[in-house]
Amino acid sequence: MSNNLSNTNLSFVGCGVMAESMIAGLLRKEMVAPEQIAASHPRKDRREELEKKYKIRVFESNAEAVETVRETENSIVALCVKPQRLSGVMRELKTVVSSNQIVLSIIAGARVETLSDALENQKIVRAMPNTPSQIGAGITTWTCTDGVGETERAQIKALLTALGKELYVESENMIDMATSLSATGPTYVFMVMEALTDAGVHLGFSREMAKQLVQETMLGSVLFAMESHKHPAELRNMVTSPGGTSADAIYQMEKGGLRTVLSKAVYAAYQRAVALGQKK
Repeated sequence: MSNNLSNTNLSFVGCGVMAESMIAGLLRKEMVAPEQIAASHPRKDRREELEKKYKIRVFESNAEAVETVRETENSIVALCVKPQRLSGVMRELKTVVSSNQIVLSIIAGARVETLSDALENQKIVRAMPNTPSQIGAGITTWTCTDGVGETERAQIKALLTALGKELYVESENMIDMATSLSATGPTYVFMVMEALTDAGVHLGFSREMAKQLVQETMLGSVLFAMESHKHPAELRNMVTSPGGTSADAIYQMEKGGLRTVLSKAVYAAYQRAVALGQKK
């Protein structure tokens, strides 16, 4: 399998948890070499930590991190700053990012049009990773402008596999939809885990035992669902005996409106994602 990033230089503007996860994954999979990566971070101790850990070049200036890869034939600028810092960073990079560079943004709420106008660049990629990406087990949805060609899209796909799976979507609205389902999704899962663990403690298990039982049950259930390729309703019926414990448990969950609560939670997250993109 060819390496689409073997001749590509990368600049990470902002190097927090998700950017570091991407860098670590790329180096671990030997998709790029340390000398192909530049990054920026305002804190000296963080820059020294990243340089020591990954042998990459780290700058205090965002502009300098971009400029150092700009003259290469293939380069990608990954915007990984906090949403509240976006306006300032865009002003800083407006005259630095070149028209032939791909700009990849993982900034929540930062719309393609906003980035394109601010940077005067037509090669914009918007991606939304989720929390499990930090261990290479995430899924990242992404879309891009028409200015991003097929070869460049292959580079983006390769880059995002450093975080786990990737899924291309056709419209930017689907990024907002994915934000509410897969990016916010771990929140729902963690809350269910917490509730089930508390229930186990209430029954009499130690918290550690309850946590282990819940985590292994959820992990095994997901793996089983993925391998069986069955509809969730089929899987639920498989473990629901007439008059049994599962039947009683399902009755209480349906009575409590679990499905409705989850649906409302996802829609509320979607509305918030859309609203974030509308803020100036």
